[in-house]
Amino acid sequence: MKEKVCFILSFHDRAVQYEWIIERALKQNLNLHFIFLNPAQWHIEEYVRMRKIPCLFIKYHSKRDIPRAVALIYQYLVKEKITTVHTHLFDANLAGLTAAWLANVKKRIYTRHHSDFHHRFYPKAVRYDRYCNRLATDIVAISQNVYDILIEKEKVKPEKIHLIHHGFEMELFSKVPTSEVMALREKYNTKDRFPVIGMISRYEESKGIQHVIPAFKQLLKKYPNALLVLANSHGSYSKQIKKCLEQIPIENFREIRFEYNLFALYKLFDVFVHVPEYKEYEAFGQVYVEALADGIPSVFTVSGIAAEFIKNNENALVCNYKNSDDIYNAVVKLLTDDGLRNRLVENGLKVVQTKFNMDRYFSHLKKLYGYD
Repeated sequence: MKEKVCFILSFHDRAVQYEWIIERALKQNLNLHFIFLNPAQWHIEEYVRMRKIPCLFIKYHSKRDIPRAVALIYQYLVKEKITTVHTHLFDANLAGLTAAWLANVKKRIYTRHHSDFHHRFYPKAVRYDRYCNRLATDIVAISQNVYDILIEKEKVKPEKIHLIHHGFEMELFSKVPTSEVMALREKYNTKDRFPVIGMISRYEESKGIQHVIPAFKQLLKKYPNALLVLANSHGSYSKQIKKCLEQIPIENFREIRFEYNLFALYKLFDVFVHVPEYKEYEAFGQVYVEALADGIPSVFTVSGIAAEFIKNNENALVCNYKNSDDIYNAVVKLLTDDGLRNRLVENGLKVVQTKFNMDRYFSHLKKLYGYD
């Protein structure tokens, strides 16, 4: 019997990675289904329906909705004779894996999208991670960091874990229409500003934005026309970040709550900065790959996937954690050394195109689902 794979997603709006998976699956005649646990019918569901892929929407707001979600998912899996379930994000893992186990789905997969977050901040929630680990027949670790946490902290058997890095459609980064870039320059009023320093990070304490703002304040002494762009400008640390932003003139920063066209957004930046506060914070950290794929010289601290491929002075500049002076010096170095900047961009493109291409990722998925 042909494998029938059902993706179960929670709290997803737009995630282009799933669009890429869908397009490849359709070309190769994979039998896909989707179940969405969302408060409303968001963009990703519209995309799935537009591509005429069978799907189910379950209105979902919080863990109080799990019993109802489990029942509805169970009914769908049995009715559609699903052979493989693949869940993404915490609520989908809890509800989806439970329903799949009850429905005797033979292959129950979840992708681990968080690292040591529960161990570090919410120890009582670790029991839910262990519950998902037990129910799953297979776990996708998106980085070595996640793999090590599963093995060392949660004692998962190695044979259950598959180290599969995210894949990216690299052409979409290299072939961004000039008209789209110009439209965003107009939209966010970045024309005639130099340098434009970009960040794409939720307002969470461990993302390290509060260490970039003092560095940018110092940069303004050298570049009074500089602009700091903060995309994904929302999160649990918003109040503190907004207080930090009072250090710099309002005309020198832009906050962008959400921008769908990330490919064009990166092109606005002269330097990209991503500086989490510790190595284990990121489970993956897609911006490490995206910035280099878009050819943007970057300043990083090493977290998540960066530990596996970012090399200081080779494909990016690496700073110490929580160090505003380091960030400032690295940004100035990139702005004043053309040779260094060009070398980092060239090497960055090479490594991400080799290590994180979509062909490789989709091949791993097909094998995991039993199509190869």
